[in-house]
Amino acid sequence: MTSRTAPHAAPSPVLAVPPADPADAASYFAARLAFHTDVADVHAALTAGAADFTVVDSRSTQAWDQGHVPGAVHLPTAQIPRLAAEVLDPAVPVVVYCWGPGCDGATRAALALARLGYRVKEMLGGIEYWIREGYEVETWEGSRRLAPDPLTAPVDGGDCGC
Repeated sequence: MTSRTAPHAAPSPVLAVPPADPADAASYFAARLAFHTDVADVHAALTAGAADFTVVDSRSTQAWDQGHVPGAVHLPTAQIPRLAAEVLDPAVPVVVYCWGPGCDGATRAALALARLGYRVKEMLGGIEYWIREGYEVETWEGSRRLAPDPLTAPVDGGDCGC
């Protein structure tokens, strides 16, 4: 009796580069969380009154007027070197956002703040995902809230279980 061995198949595109060692993966993901937060966590902290950070909107004045996170500080990226010390407490961590995942504005703002000595995280998804998840925004006309996008927020109103 002979045994048959399946021909060795090439790995899938997913595993063409093997997964990292678990210890390396843990270090990477811990570091990633040190640099990023998401809109749901920011919203939960603000709603609970547990905001131990300052939210900074790094967009233009026109964008700010269209809608921004309630309680955020408006500090356009280009003005950070000149105005950060006037509007931010260096002892309080900063969470910065811009338009959304297709925009590097928050990353540039976070870099500028870090270079000035601020502890900073970037809010993933920016104002786009804040709005898509159905959270209220402040505008020059007052507050407004759109219905959550069912592709980004749980339909039943619960959290994503993250």
